Amino acid sequence: MSIFHSINTTASALTAQRLRMDVVSSNMANAETTRGKLVNGEWEPYRRKSVVLQAQEERKSFSSYLQSASNDNGSMGGGVKVSRIVEDGTPFEQVYDPENPDANEDGYVQLPNVDPLREMVDLMSASRSYEANITVLNSSKSMLMKTLEIGK
Repeated sequence: MSIFHSINTTASALTAQRLRMDVVSSNMANAETTRGKLVNGEWEPYRRKSVVLQAQEERKSFSSYLQSASNDNGSMGGGVKVSRIVEDGTPFEQVYDPENPDANEDGYVQLPNVDPLREMVDLMSASRSYEANITVLNSSKSMLMKTLEIGK
């Protein structure tokens, strides 16, 4: 394990949370977009996107394999990574607006499946996680600085 392991782990979490915030802001920006993607010659509204996170595997060294073989469970996590960004499959909202150029023959317009309240909750969650990781980063930095001061 490197002396910078905690900083690298925290950095991966900061990157993942930043991407979550970017995806939420993209969802909010497209909450009224009725022409998000062209599918089979017809426009489909914007689909809400979300980030899927997974544990990042720690890079295995010979010593980690040796530790595992000796049943000393000293393994640590390797952080977090974004495995993919997925589109939400919930149905689109139908609103009656026959004057809209995107209305179908019955006068209904499909609106994106973006719920602003849900997006704000996701944004708050990502923001709090980001703040917590900044606190961890500052604590790790402080401990490393104190360690360097001991050697003086």
